This record gives sequence, structure tokens and C-alpha cells, in this order.
Amino acid sequence: MRRCFLVLIVLALACFTRAGHLQAEGYRTSIGTGADRIPVIVVSGTPYEMGLQQGKLIREEATQMINSLLQKVQAAGPERASDAHLDAAWNAIAPHTDVRFKEELRGFAEGTGLPLKTLQRAHALPVVMDYSCSGIAAWGAATKDGHLYQTRNLDWTMELGAQDYPCITVYIPKQGIPHVNITFAGFLGANTGINAKGIVLSEMGDSPGKDYPFDMNGVHFTTLFRQVMYDANNLDEAIDLFKQAKRIKKYHYVVGDGTSRQAVKMLAHAPDLVIWRDNDPADELAPAVMKNLVYQDEGRGAFQPLQKVYGKIGAEEMRDIACQIPIKGGNILDVVYDATALEFWVSYAEKQEEAYQRPFVHFKLKDYLK
Repeated sequence: MRRCFLVLIVLALACFTRAGHLQAEGYRTSIGTGADRIPVIVVSGTPYEMGLQQGKLIREEATQMINSLLQKVQAAGPERASDAHLDAAWNAIAPHTDVRFKEELRGFAEGTGLPLKTLQRAHALPVVMDYSCSGIAAWGAATKDGHLYQTRNLDWTMELGAQDYPCITVYIPKQGIPHVNITFAGFLGANTGINAKGIVLSEMGDSPGKDYPFDMNGVHFTTLFRQVMYDANNLDEAIDLFKQAKRIKKYHYVVGDGTSRQAVKMLAHAPDLVIWRDNDPADELAPAVMKNLVYQDEGRGAFQPLQKVYGKIGAEEMRDIACQIPIKGGNILDVVYDATALEFWVSYAEKQEEAYQRPFVHFKLKDYLK
């Protein structure tokens, strides 16, 4: 009897160890079908472990995307995007970059086989380049159900082909808040995302080419966004992280909280940070402001359609408005969040068909947290 009992214990421990090993490896799945199929990478553990898992699971696409992106950007801007300038940019932001991000990048390098230096250069590209976007957040009386809905248009350039490597990464960290990065294979920084507490992030770039060379001695928003998703339990904590950061360049941000159902817009022209809440007469867009709504569309006409559906805004209405306000010719990614329900709808451009012209695919974060 004692021998049988010991055998059962050994078998149970073996199964437990094997299950833990499988979980630690992460897994790959997808949403959507056909041309709208988007890879979903689910990773867990320490930052290094999550980077290693992700690198192995998306190795082929990441290798192609990183090498192609660097080649095309350096051909288009041989001086600004030279190896020397990208190395200098990474060296400037590295001391201000969350150590978890750097550890994840190190693991990703091992998982893909890509040189760490190559990955650092690729992640320095947004630091030296300029681009523009738009974002809207609506909640409470502005929406049909009180949920917080938020949009994110990423307007960059179609010629680089990043849109051909879509990737959604779900992080379940050993320490920190689970979160989702809606990104491109091989790019670990966040242009947008949501965490399991309902914090959702959108960005608009304001640094024109004439401002180059930029002051790069600080943290770039793509890594700051990851830090916010790791650590912010609510809107106030998210705002504090933006205040504490040594930010660089000029941006607008829309930061929403699906749990408390509120959002703010930030004018983040480093080192200054101006924060507007809803219906603020001091808002740069006043008097075109409303209660329970903040937005920045860079004058592309969001206010009138928002007025038209005010009080009835849901995911469908937000998708419709998001598709009206991108910079056409460079719209590579559109996302509409229901941050209260922890779900979103995402559209990537494909080849030369822009994101606003393509179907949206539905994603539920809770499906990956069971």
C-alpha cells in the first residue's frame, strides 16, 4: 500500500511539472478567418520568459518583419535611420526604459535567434520617426449602455508593410496586470492596448519632421504604454505614471478606464503635460466638446458624427466614426475597445488595402484569462 501511495505521488508530481512546463511555454492561436485571420500569442511568467515564449511562437513572421522594416526605413531615410543613429537613440532611451521591457526583449532575441542589437534598433525606429493618428473615448451618458468605448487609429505608412505582420500578444505576467498589445510581429512596444483592469491607451503623434533631431533622453511612449498596462489599476494610477515619466517628443494621449468609466485626454509635449477631462472649456477643441467624451482627431471631422450618435454610442457607432477619420493613404491599424467589457474589435490593413476599408475582428480578453 505504501509503495502504491508513493507511486501515485510521483505520478502526480510528474503531471504537475509537465503541466507547468506546458503553461510556461505559452501558446499560439488566432482570431478571424481567411484574409482577416490574426495570430494571437499568449505568454506567461517573468518578462524574460514571456519574451522567450513569444519569440519562439512568432519567430518566422518576426524575423521577416524586423529585417524588412529596418531595410525599408533605412533605405528611405539613410541618415536618420542609420545604424549609428538608431544605436544612439536606443542608448538614450535605455536608462529610462522599464527593465521588464529590456528583459523581455532579451528573451525575444533568444527565442527568435535575432541579434539583440537588431531588435534594439527596430524598437528605436519610432523614437526617431514621426507619425500621426487619432483617438476618441466616450462613456456614461454618451453611450448606449454606459460602457467606456475608445478608438485608436494608427496612421503611419503603408509602404513599410508592417500591416502584413499582424500580431496580438496577451501577457499574463508572474507579477503585474495581464494585458494585451495589439501590435506587429516582432514589435514588443505598444502603440495601443488594454489591461485586465480596463485601462486602455491611444496615442497621436505631434512631432513634425522639422523638429528633428529630437531630444531622446527619456522614455518613449511605446515602452511607457507597456509599463502603464503592467501597473495601472485605475485611471489615477495611469495618470500618475505619465506624470512621473521623463517623456520625450510631442504626443497626444487618450487614456480610458473601463471600470470607473471615465477617460482623459493629454497634451504631452515634453516636458509639459496638460490633462483635459470631458466637457472642459479649456480643452484645445472647445467649444466642440461634450460631457462624457474626449477626443483628438486633428481636425478630421469627428465632432459632428459624434454629436449625431451621442447617447447611443456603442461599438458599431465607434467603428463607423473611426473609419471616417483616419489619414487616408497611411491607415494601417484601427481598434475600437469596449473597455468595460474587456473586449475590442480590430482591423489591420492588408497589403495596400487600408484598415478602415477592411472588416473588424472581435477579441475578448476574458477568454484568455481562464
